Amino acid sequence: MASLSRTRPRRAETILRPVHPNAGLEAEYRRRLTALIDEMGRSLTYWLSAAYRGNSPEIAEDELPAETMRRAMRRLARRWQANFNDLADDLAAHFAQSVGERSNASLKAALKKGGFTVEFKMTRAQRDVLNAAVHENVSLIRSIPQQHLAQVEGMVMRSVSTGRDLGQLADDLQQQLGVTKKRAALIARDQNNKVTAALTRARQVEMGLTEAVWRHSGGGKHPRSKHVKANGQRYDIRVGLPIGDKGQNVLPGEEINCRCIGRAVIPGFAA
Repeated sequence: MASLSRTRPRRAETILRPVHPNAGLEAEYRRRLTALIDEMGRSLTYWLSAAYRGNSPEIAEDELPAETMRRAMRRLARRWQANFNDLADDLAAHFAQSVGERSNASLKAALKKGGFTVEFKMTRAQRDVLNAAVHENVSLIRSIPQQHLAQVEGMVMRSVSTGRDLGQLADDLQQQLGVTKKRAALIARDQNNKVTAALTRARQVEMGLTEAVWRHSGGGKHPRSKHVKANGQRYDIRVGLPIGDKGQNVLPGEEINCRCIGRAVIPGFAA
């Protein structure tokens, strides 16, 4: 449990500066996902091209083209799903732990600037948030090849059935690769926002704080109008505001691609 004490007397309430997601952690997460996606893309292009031309050594002489490509896809899908599965546990754990360390350091700095000293210890609430973050990110990482390979298999089967040339299939594969890399970037950005917000909020609740001020990020091409209107509003840290996409209560950074932040309020103390 964190202990909060003042380093100098104050009468008025203190509104802490926000804890922002660390851009370097997002970039590292995105880079590692993108590197494996690119490797998968090169592998798919090479082996599917070989099978498409009939040059693969594993092709039976009397096998139909559709069956040839289906067998190639199954083999590649097993390989790349396993590769991502191997990455998922370590990357998710490293990411969650790094976010925890950075968010604690940022919150300590915000408290110090506000005139407070604090000592953080790993608590059950913090462990719960970290474990949830690890499990969610493992699932998201494993879903990347699942979705990509399903789309690629559909492209391959359509290409075979319509007699399209290899050049068109190669173009389709590159286009889908771009879509998958954009999704990976979204995962890195969104999870960085969510995990930072969740860990910071857990620490604030442990310190007995209950109120914060909503700050809209001002970023993004399509900001949520409700989030824009919420800028400057106060909310219960434990509850949030009823401005979710479906009218539900949400907290800053909770909805997908939300970059809003909260500024915790420390009540005034008698001199």
